[in-house]
Amino acid sequence: MNDVQPSGPIDLTTIATAIERANELLTRVLAEVATTPSTHAIFVDAGYVYAAAGRLVAGTEDRRAFELDAEGLIEAFIDKARMIFPDSRLLRVYWYDGARRRIHTIEQQRIAELPDVKVRLGNLNANNQQKGVDSLIRSDLESLARHRAISDAALIGGDEDLVSAVEAAQGYGARVHLWGIEAACGRNQADPLLWEVDSQRTFDLDFCKPYVARRTNPCQPEPYAEPGAAPGGGEAAGRVEVRFVGAQVAARWLAERGREALADLLPGHPYLPGPVDQELLVEAEGLLGISLRTHADLRRALRDGFWEHLRAQY
Repeated sequence: MNDVQPSGPIDLTTIATAIERANELLTRVLAEVATTPSTHAIFVDAGYVYAAAGRLVAGTEDRRAFELDAEGLIEAFIDKARMIFPDSRLLRVYWYDGARRRIHTIEQQRIAELPDVKVRLGNLNANNQQKGVDSLIRSDLESLARHRAISDAALIGGDEDLVSAVEAAQGYGARVHLWGIEAACGRNQADPLLWEVDSQRTFDLDFCKPYVARRTNPCQPEPYAEPGAAPGGGEAAGRVEVRFVGAQVAARWLAERGREALADLLPGHPYLPGPVDQELLVEAEGLLGISLRTHADLRRALRDGFWEHLRAQY
């Protein structure tokens, strides 16, 4: 058997040049990957959150019996993700819920208006059971992972049907982190889901308590409070007044901590770290003499006043 001989002399210079070009290309690719920031997204099964948080804090899963401060809870999730993924940027929060004929309720409309939040609606059947939510989660998770839009996904839910969504995202290289709410008893997340994810985290009663308030009349949900209406029928606190109080608290905060603390805070705009947000709320309620826990619009005005003062001083 004859060996195949090269048709001509080997050009070592050409080979060396080709290797050098390949190395340069690989170096550029690696440099680009190294400088591309990681991105994460938060996927919230609202049905799970309402049921688990309601059971833990209010002792019931019936949405009519309690009020959930969705805006405050979403901001708390964003703040937690910022601490867990410090070198990553937030793509957005996906909020999955059910609605009859997939028509937004007033509450879902308000959530949809929040910055960096996308509301996805499944159907709500006659028994108030969500249909189609799991498939929406899988579709978004798989699509974002496939297009390398996210490197990490924080999934807040507990249904075993979410396992396929986790597997799909992981198949494209994304890491999926399961977040849950402490169960009042037993477990509220399926074992196969716990086994499949890359990491797990549970939020306890202290974390959830500020965002759940029992309604005085469970049979009839409280009507939406007009901006400035104080709980219990007390003297109204208008948005302008609340905004001014936010600026007052900001001035005090800045005087106590200095400009270095301000420089650390500004990159997170429009979100405040959880401890700062809680401090702002408690101090403002003391100055106003009313509770703002069930008034998302007033809390938003409070944060706006806080940020406006800080940004004016920078």
